[in-house]
Amino acid sequence: MGWRPAMVGGGGDGRRWWVVVAGGSGWWWMVKWAKTDISNVAGELALVAGLVMWATTFPKIRRKMFEVFFYTHHLYILFVVFFVFHVGIAYASIMLPGFYLFMIDRFLRFLQSKGTVRVVSARLLPCETLELNFSKSRGLDYTPTSIIFINVPSISKAQWHPFTITSSSNLEPEKLSVMIKSEGSWSRKLYQMLSSPNSIDRLDVCIEGPYGPISTNFLRHDTLVMVSGGSGITPFISIFRDLVYTSENLKCKAPKILLISAFKDSSDLTMLELLLPSSGAPVEFSKLKLQIEAYVTRENQHMNDKKPVSSIWFKPNPSDAPITPLLGQNGWLWLGAIISCSFVIFLVSMGLVTRFYIYPIDKNTNKVYSYGSRAVLNMLLICVSIMVTCCVGFWWNKKRNAMDSKQIQSMEGVTPVSSPNSWFYNADRELESVPQQSLFQSTNVHFGKRPDIKRILFEQKESSVGVLVCGPKKMRHEVANICSSGLASNLHFESISFSW
Repeated sequence: MGWRPAMVGGGGDGRRWWVVVAGGSGWWWMVKWAKTDISNVAGELALVAGLVMWATTFPKIRRKMFEVFFYTHHLYILFVVFFVFHVGIAYASIMLPGFYLFMIDRFLRFLQSKGTVRVVSARLLPCETLELNFSKSRGLDYTPTSIIFINVPSISKAQWHPFTITSSSNLEPEKLSVMIKSEGSWSRKLYQMLSSPNSIDRLDVCIEGPYGPISTNFLRHDTLVMVSGGSGITPFISIFRDLVYTSENLKCKAPKILLISAFKDSSDLTMLELLLPSSGAPVEFSKLKLQIEAYVTRENQHMNDKKPVSSIWFKPNPSDAPITPLLGQNGWLWLGAIISCSFVIFLVSMGLVTRFYIYPIDKNTNKVYSYGSRAVLNMLLICVSIMVTCCVGFWWNKKRNAMDSKQIQSMEGVTPVSSPNSWFYNADRELESVPQQSLFQSTNVHFGKRPDIKRILFEQKESSVGVLVCGPKKMRHEVANICSSGLASNLHFESISFSW
């Protein structure tokens, strides 16, 4: 039995109605893989892969089980392959431009992630937070709020985690920093490994990135209000450091900065120390008007029985290299050359294969060449052309960056040292630097209460107030609702996403 029509009635005007009755062999169409037509099985497999990826995009899974979300989305490979088998390479070419660019980007990231980078030092805070400082070349520029993916093979060779960069490529031209809060099993293992009495003297780290917005324009505001909760202060550190450079070196008028930070306990206050880079800051940045309002919600007074802030300096390894631009100084030109050359190679090779392999088969056997085989050849040639051109461009630029690697090899190892006195745990002592004194004097700490964000925002009378927020979902929504309420026309909510 198969699919067959059956007449069930007719109209008075001579028209007849038909229904399709499925026979027992109807399931055969669902498992059919046609050689010269649409493959139903391939479409079903692509649909399953797509549904699995979609199921992991819900916030509870994406944020609480990021690894499940991250690795499940590698099913896009199966989705695309079976989609091409399902509709044929001719129809699938509709999505070729976008996917072609994605494949080039993904393979370049893969090449970048294969080498280890130079980790210079780490700052350990008593709130189980650490700052990793990497060596980078002066030619690597990035914007504030950029992110970088980090892998530590000694913890897990498969786990990659994104972290917001806290440094400024302008203020710190030879260093890149990230802040890592111990909020998961991976980050907790890293903190315990570095804070143990027998801590390691070197750390192997692989990276991908950095990635971030093309540009930022915080200077267009008269006042910049940054609202953070807990480790949400991370992206604001990079903004602050970049504004320090702008006010000191470019002699531009920087906006007044109001940082509102909410923490659970007093140990989290040490996160504010990361506003100053470990390598030092300009001695005078009085031109930058800064006010910090820190709120400790779960304690009514300052707790002084805390561990000091400490630093660890790692020994260099000959195989380590500074973080450099993936395609060198002229990255956009190299990327354009890779895209153009790889696509030309694909077109030429596919033309030759069609003329001297596929066409003779079609002509001599009087049969249509299998759609599936044609799709396999196209996908194979695309992958080969991309891999060849990307490898040539990447390794050529890697040789040009060899001078930075030689400088790393000539560096001598140093022993761990302690960091300067903490602002908060040693407030009764004389602070060791002018920047520390300035930041400490600009900070007001409030215990046992939460910030009245609505009141604080409405008190800002400048004509243009930029408002940034990073923290819990409830806090983000509260700030967004205040800015969009229309009660204050000078509030401008900056739609920058800091969360994954």
